[in-house]
Amino acid sequence: MKNSPPWLLLIIVCTLVTAACGQSPTATEKYGELIPQNLLRLVHAPEVHQELGLSPEQVQRLESFFEQFDGMWFRSRVLPPEKQRGVVSELEAKTRQWFAKQATVDQRERMQQLEYRSLGIRMLLRSDVAKKIGLEESQRAELATLAKTTNAAVAKAQEASQSGDVPEELKTAATEAAGAEQKALNTVLRAEQQTAVGKLLGDPFDTASLQRIYPMVPELIPVEHWINTEPLRLKELRGKVVVLHFYAFQCHNCHANFVHYNKWHDEFSSDQVVVVGIQTPETSSERDPTAVKAAAKERGFQFPVLIDLKSENWKAWSNTMWPSVYVIDKRGYLRYMWQGELNWQGATHDQTIHDVIEKLIAEEDA
Repeated sequence: MKNSPPWLLLIIVCTLVTAACGQSPTATEKYGELIPQNLLRLVHAPEVHQELGLSPEQVQRLESFFEQFDGMWFRSRVLPPEKQRGVVSELEAKTRQWFAKQATVDQRERMQQLEYRSLGIRMLLRSDVAKKIGLEESQRAELATLAKTTNAAVAKAQEASQSGDVPEELKTAATEAAGAEQKALNTVLRAEQQTAVGKLLGDPFDTASLQRIYPMVPELIPVEHWINTEPLRLKELRGKVVVLHFYAFQCHNCHANFVHYNKWHDEFSSDQVVVVGIQTPETSSERDPTAVKAAAKERGFQFPVLIDLKSENWKAWSNTMWPSVYVIDKRGYLRYMWQGELNWQGATHDQTIHDVIEKLIAEEDA
């Protein structure tokens, strides 16, 4: 969920999405590794709920479903791609079962259309789509080759971006590969197949602009020690934006972020924003609650801090590094995360998070 260069983000959104988005309807799809998994993201978006005409009661039941299963989706982000796809495929199957029982025929049909739309050209790699439009195996194979070329080109550009500026030739290669894949709708499909695709998509709907596309975050695991507060539950903080960060008080990289946590706590009203720290020990001395409290006082922390001595919350969140920052909206959904120093090498992720907070404050609670 880290920020990507605009040119690369465009390619990813239009052609790849990410592994975390989802996969094909079954784990046995021939070209499954090339098909984005978008269903979970789509069903979390309020705009999709409105487009489907879900009643308030249906939305309430859907959120109860999220509370039960979103933890699996949230934690799958750290798994190897194949295992992640397996988890997401399982959750997609459960989601389809929910819609089969809780939604009308029209709602299910429109949901299918939106999922197809979100896949772009990659929808043609799905076996159900191929069957519906009469796509031949040779055509699917050609489309798969184009998709693999795009994936490889984008992967090279992404790898280069980790160490600095991306060479122009890699940007060009990724852009051209994505463009060739998009053109395949006209160059690979026959006219009658193109018409059939249009019917599968239904009325226009912009799936690329959806904002709330991540899971509900896990509830906090109860612990013995808190600082500056009685024990908290995230569900009790619904209606407020929550900025939750994992840190260790002897972690140098964590120290660089402390000024921003204090600033957000001081700047925003407690009725609107709550900063919550989770001190998870990295060293033996950080396992001493007294030392943790002393360090929090020294750093001027006035916000609530959970002392995670057994790393239970770290594990429940599948956190992987100190520091990590999560921004949670008023209904308990993850909206942004960042790992590492917010201002590393001149970066301005503190301002990015500040802007996200202000945006979420302005959102309607429902």
